[in-house]
Amino acid sequence: MQIAAVQRVLGALIAAYSVTMLVPAVVSMIYDDGQAGYFLDSFLVTFALGFVAWFPVRNSRQELRRREGFLIVALYWAILSAVSTLPFHFSPHLDFTDAFFESVSGFTTTGATVIVGLDHLPKSILYYRAQLNWLGGMGIIVLAIAVLPMLRVGGMQLFRAETPGPMKDEKLTPRLEHTARALWGIYVGLTVACVIAYWVAGMSFFDALCQGFATIATGGFSTHDASFAYWNSPWIDGVADVFMFLSGMNFAVHYLALMRGSARPYFIDPEVRAYIGFVAASILVVSLTLWYTKTYPTMLTDLRYGAFQVLTVLTCCGFTSAPFNHWPLYLPVLLMLIPIVGGCAGSTAGGMKVVRVLLVVKQGFREMKRLNHPRAVVPVKLGRTVLPERVISAIWSFLAAYVLVYLVLMLALMGAGLDWVTAFSAVSACINNMGPGLGSVFANFAGISEPAKWICSLAMLIGRLEVFTLLVLLTPMYWRS
Repeated sequence: MQIAAVQRVLGALIAAYSVTMLVPAVVSMIYDDGQAGYFLDSFLVTFALGFVAWFPVRNSRQELRRREGFLIVALYWAILSAVSTLPFHFSPHLDFTDAFFESVSGFTTTGATVIVGLDHLPKSILYYRAQLNWLGGMGIIVLAIAVLPMLRVGGMQLFRAETPGPMKDEKLTPRLEHTARALWGIYVGLTVACVIAYWVAGMSFFDALCQGFATIATGGFSTHDASFAYWNSPWIDGVADVFMFLSGMNFAVHYLALMRGSARPYFIDPEVRAYIGFVAASILVVSLTLWYTKTYPTMLTDLRYGAFQVLTVLTCCGFTSAPFNHWPLYLPVLLMLIPIVGGCAGSTAGGMKVVRVLLVVKQGFREMKRLNHPRAVVPVKLGRTVLPERVISAIWSFLAAYVLVYLVLMLALMGAGLDWVTAFSAVSACINNMGPGLGSVFANFAGISEPAKWICSLAMLIGRLEVFTLLVLLTPMYWRS
């Protein structure tokens, strides 16, 4: 293990991250809410921590390998979550457990919260929560690779560990920093467009900025306790639908469509086609069920709320516009199961990712064919590409690990005092980075016990890093030199 290389990269990245705390300090000065000093103190503490870690090993020439990449990513997310608790501790005076939960939820773009009374929080704190969502959306390490190549962060090793999806070795451009910049360029462009659209649709500029950050990151931190029900506007809901849908797609496909000036990449990509089909089918089922049960007065209202809630849970964004926990029949449970699929690989969405589910289904059909033709060679294809057995095996391994971790976390939450409905939905909300659950965690997570909050924080990190990035650190093989 190249400890000096790990320490050098972590120190440099933490020191670089500290600069982001100056932005909410400026917001505080603009709105004169008295929080600027707290953010400046947080900046100094974070910068000092990064500098102290980096300075002793600044001249180290050790190169990163894949194993160091996994360790750096896991430690970086945990350490950033810890240092990001400082503003929450200063104001609104959360204890360390609640502050850690809030910062983990922000960075992992889960959107679950322990804060009650968002409407009365200082503007800078509300902005800070949205900024956590936005930085965590594309992955702050990918940002570092994009704009800070002088840190020598050993790009590809970190890129593999940070980016979502089963096929992590693909790059859009020959140089990794160009790939990261391309992804962040699309990310920033969508954010600007989303903010402007919210503003035009009727939000204040501040609300539009914060909601835009959270939407493109599929993060779900709102500036109001009622989330999107606060505005009760079909136009604002429609804007959210469009940008949540786009954010759930692979950003590499957005890049290809932009470079070619054509929408064709969306129609030829098999994962995007499956994603569109799943979105349409889910909206149809939910909206028709609402119409059949006469939950709302008109079919258009059923479609409005059905589409919004499907998109917010499927992309794991976590906004709410209606109390779906009180919807009839199977709808509340269905909306807790949909985020297990999640969005596309290479998107900001959570969940298992559509491509994994698609390949599991294809593998299932292959096995049924083999029952009739045992000697047949039946390849699994993604589009026209025949996938190697290594990829199929890795996806089955991921599925097994996901289910096992899900069950263990659910039992742990029940051991911490939650009823089974709350425990089931809390794990689904946290491991899929989705946000709201059922039972006592529908509105927020403030009422659950302290041990349960730590379990949920772990679930959010496991989900954001796609299970194996953390689990691999627990194996003896990983630590053997």
